[in-house]
Amino acid sequence: MKSPLKSLAFAGLAALALPGAAAAQAPAEPYAPKVVVVSMFEHEAKAWRANEALDRTIAVPGLSQAFPDLACSEADLCLVTTSMGYANAASSIAALVFSDKLDLSKTYFLIAGIAGVDPADGTTGSAHWARYVVDGGLMWEIDGREAPEGWTSGRFGFFTQKPGEMPKSTYGTEVYHLNEALTEKAYQLSKDVDLADDETAKAYRGNYAAAPANGAPIVSICDTVSADTWWHGKSFSDAMNEWAKLLTDGKANYCTTQQEDNATLTALTRGAEMGRIDMDRIAVLRTASNFDQPHEGQTPDASLNAQSGGFGIALDNAYRVGSKLTDAIVGNWDAWKDGVPAE
Repeated sequence: MKSPLKSLAFAGLAALALPGAAAAQAPAEPYAPKVVVVSMFEHEAKAWRANEALDRTIAVPGLSQAFPDLACSEADLCLVTTSMGYANAASSIAALVFSDKLDLSKTYFLIAGIAGVDPADGTTGSAHWARYVVDGGLMWEIDGREAPEGWTSGRFGFFTQKPGEMPKSTYGTEVYHLNEALTEKAYQLSKDVDLADDETAKAYRGNYAAAPANGAPIVSICDTVSADTWWHGKSFSDAMNEWAKLLTDGKANYCTTQQEDNATLTALTRGAEMGRIDMDRIAVLRTASNFDQPHEGQTPDASLNAQSGGFGIALDNAYRVGSKLTDAIVGNWDAWKDGVPAE
């Protein structure tokens, strides 16, 4: 119990304690999760809540008002939901990273959410682990209809003359290269998962001429592009493929598009610069809820609004695939606590 003298506006008296007052309790040790799963909205969080006993909640000031708590299990698996888009993702993760309630220095992070997919690399329900996370918004753009003759796109790098010229890194957040050992481990743990599928999704995929778009969902390693704008169409997809390759010296293979990951990784990087986060312990999984372009004979606006059957199975598969990694970590912490195990 605090002394009533604490309420007095006198510095000298404020240090006094009444006889018999209870001694002030020592602050609790910061909680150290083994894994934090990052979802972006309620539907992405739902499967984790349904399948994991996330019974302990920790209120973290600065999280989204819609999702103000970190929810954790007895096994130290936790879930945070940021709310959607760059601003919400960066703000929520920053609040988490800088909270004195938490010790995240050895915590693994799994970003697990849905995305659009390039039909050259996957199909609805497919699950893709990323090596590279590329910002698809930090560039110049002119309307493609006004682009000079011979340009492949109206999108090109800051302070360059045309598409295909390498820009300087102006912001420092354009590309994140994740720990490939963790990405590979996550893939090996999950590549044979029985993926959810849907009859509507199967029928819709039949409109696409070739595999993997017209086949069953798969698990793979490929890369993701972030942007707050929900762009759509083959020309945009091709431009993002070119952009991702340009910024990574040809190493990235764009396959999924989503809204938050560069923002989330920027907030985590700020924590790593202070020694609060280990960037080698971050994995990104995106599952395909829709294609990023129409099938033959379909317009982009019709494709963007199509009922493709992918939404529900993408949500389900984000848990089915992602939980293979989280189960391995929390189930064998001794092997993971010092870094990604070799075996």
